[in-house]
Amino acid sequence: MPNEDRYLAVTAKRNRRSTASDLSRQLSSGTGTTVSRQTVYRRLGHIGLYPRRPVRCVPLTATHCRLRLAWSREHALWTPQQWSCVMFSDESRFSLQSDSRRTFIWRAPGTCYHQENTIERHHYGGAGWLVWRGIILGSRTDLHVQSVTMTGHIYWDVILEQHVRLFRGTMGAEFLFMDDNARPRRANIVDQGFSTFFPSRTP
Repeated sequence: MPNEDRYLAVTAKRNRRSTASDLSRQLSSGTGTTVSRQTVYRRLGHIGLYPRRPVRCVPLTATHCRLRLAWSREHALWTPQQWSCVMFSDESRFSLQSDSRRTFIWRAPGTCYHQENTIERHHYGGAGWLVWRGIILGSRTDLHVQSVTMTGHIYWDVILEQHVRLFRGTMGAEFLFMDDNARPRRANIVDQGFSTFFPSRTP
């Protein structure tokens, strides 16, 4: 690898949010070699680094990571029949406002979820749509879409009553429902509702 390519690679990995113009200037300052932005793109692409949007994720504490790892190890030997009674749920929020933070990072293919290639995001501002769905081995709930923030009352009246209850009624006491412990899921109305038709061992 030419010295200039090596210099670009090290600089891009050290500061992944550098623009091609930034890297061009740093290369010129550090080695005396002047190249265009297009050359920076081409040379970094040749060694496997491409500008991509970072993955945005909810930050996890050390406790979150420890508990998730422990849960995974505890259930590592479960059979497909056992997993067929577990429903996982997740939601995504899509903003209707343009993203002014058009941040790109330099990364290799297949590394989008590496810690250095993610950005922590604690909340979502502005208008948008929320999409929720529950999945279970061999089946799934209907897709729920709403334009308002998820609250405890909505979570109980819409998500649990209209979607999850159907699976609980079909599978009986073996049914397990997994959610992400976000604040609306732990509202009093939700905790009280769980006790009415979920077994006590439901997470």
